Amino acid sequence: MRTTLPPIAVIGAGFSGTMAALHLSRLMPERPVLLCEKSGAFARGLAYATGCTDHLLNVRATNMSAFPDQPEHFSRWLETCPLDGAAWTRATPAGLFAARGLYGRYLTDLLLKALAEPSQAPRLMLENDEVVDLAPAEEGFCLTLAAGRRRVVAGAILACGNLRAPRGPRSRYAVDPWDDKPLDDLRPDLPLLIVGTGLTMVDAVAALRQRRFSGPILAVSRRGLLPQVHAATTPWPAPVLPDAARHSLPALLRFIRDEVRRAAAAGTDWRSVIDSLRGASIGLWRGLPLAEQHRFLRHVRAFWDVHRHRMAPPAAEIIERERASGGLTLMRARVVAVEDQAGHARVTLRERGAAEPRTVAVQRIIDASGVGRVADTDDLLLRRLMARGLIRPDALGLGLAVSDDLAVLDQRGEADRPLWTLGPLLRGTLWECTAVPDIRGQAAELARTVAARLQDAATATGQGLGETA
Repeated sequence: MRTTLPPIAVIGAGFSGTMAALHLSRLMPERPVLLCEKSGAFARGLAYATGCTDHLLNVRATNMSAFPDQPEHFSRWLETCPLDGAAWTRATPAGLFAARGLYGRYLTDLLLKALAEPSQAPRLMLENDEVVDLAPAEEGFCLTLAAGRRRVVAGAILACGNLRAPRGPRSRYAVDPWDDKPLDDLRPDLPLLIVGTGLTMVDAVAALRQRRFSGPILAVSRRGLLPQVHAATTPWPAPVLPDAARHSLPALLRFIRDEVRRAAAAGTDWRSVIDSLRGASIGLWRGLPLAEQHRFLRHVRAFWDVHRHRMAPPAAEIIERERASGGLTLMRARVVAVEDQAGHARVTLRERGAAEPRTVAVQRIIDASGVGRVADTDDLLLRRLMARGLIRPDALGLGLAVSDDLAVLDQRGEADRPLWTLGPLLRGTLWECTAVPDIRGQAAELARTVAARLQDAATATGQGLGETA
């Protein structure tokens, strides 16, 4: 009978976890990969589980390949996809944009093909349950599932994706932006409030109109900023930044503004300049002193996000049409109080610059205010790992503290356990770590790191495949 090495667990089966698991299963055919997902859909996560055809990727299809060494992989897949391209893709002067649900199907196909590959022993195993604990064990960790089952694993990769923000307005009319069920009985004569004016708000408006909600929508945020729109661009050379711009936020912003002016003088759009910084963005972020990073989060982040993470043109058209017709109103305001009434909530808003607050009656409140921080998370697994001292937030509290090879640092600042992370949990360390173009290379590199470490550990302990009685 063949002996099977303990599996490596990948916790979370969105894009980050799915791609890490696929790479690991190919690099370590002798060791199973256990891909764990608490929702009902593997390879989709929140981002790609939507069925709304107006929920578009905010990256062109040409840059959405799952594999860093096969840049045309997704584009070729689209050519053979049997779904109605007119419904699930949008061709624009800025490029082709696919629906996020279609991208979820692409990732699902990749996973199904990996599961179907012939093998003498299971290389990739799916566990449809929530991982609620990881306790240190002699061989790695004892993994506990919500149903109570336990598995010994050689190590684990935390691929939890974007954490939910702390609960917004306390109201029985508050709705998760990804939960359609509370939106089944909306009235056309009463406004609906969306807290946040970013990309999640854009998706919420598109979904509401596709569900034939015809009532007014009010969207509020502190600055009232909308994401900018993708446009056709021409390449702009990656800038050579002076040392001052690498260590000072004001100097960096001055340099970017000067570069935008130089591009404009050459007939090139500002978007090309922002895109040219992509390859240097992680180095720039890590080179800023901690105080400058805090300064960025307080004063610049909102403006950077709306220029860096842009809307697909068809999504922008929906928002512009809604604003022009009066169906969507944007307001620079914050929620200061919510009082539930029979059939609606009375929400008190403090508009920016207004002397007095304003109260509105709304039938639902959709919290689209953004992603959560590890330091504030109520995620059960992460809270337990912090309580055990196995992980700690990064210096900004946004994600997890890690070493250079993405091994998670414990409370002592050491990374001696086989525990890694990738994707949005690296936000404080890398900043640019949430989009497919950022994560795909990260997943491939991390898989090589994990495979090498586990192979070294197996060799040191004399583990391997062999016959047992």
